[in-house]
Amino acid sequence: MTQAHTDQANAGQASAKVIPLAKADSDQLLALVLQQLDDDQAQDVVTIPLEGKSSIADHMVIASGRSTRQVAAMAQKLAEKVKQEGHGPVKLEGLPAADWVLIDAGDVVVHLFRPEVRSFYNLERMWAFGDAPPVAGTA
Repeated sequence: MTQAHTDQANAGQASAKVIPLAKADSDQLLALVLQQLDDDQAQDVVTIPLEGKSSIADHMVIASGRSTRQVAAMAQKLAEKVKQEGHGPVKLEGLPAADWVLIDAGDVVVHLFRPEVRSFYNLERMWAFGDAPPVAGTA
């Protein structure tokens, strides 16, 4: 390889965007969560970016189910899918009542609500930052 080709190849590498592995994993996990919620017909899906704002996670996802049965089923399926895809086990809180289920998947925290409970707690308003507004999801 000539010096010109070597310099050209190195210049191409320098301009390539390097994404840290942890960030890529976090974004991949978020995409998985959003896809699973869409598959399960979650309603009013909102994503709140937390990276650099909170140490609890990089992303928060808030969604609603039509009933306690749907909320519980979505939570269990999501937990299984995250584990199946190699992102490790998740922690589930609130599953027995299923009015509000918290799914802690590490870099992504998911809150699943019945609509009445969601409007009462209004997490979107609590977590909305001036420079990082909630982003509507795909569901």
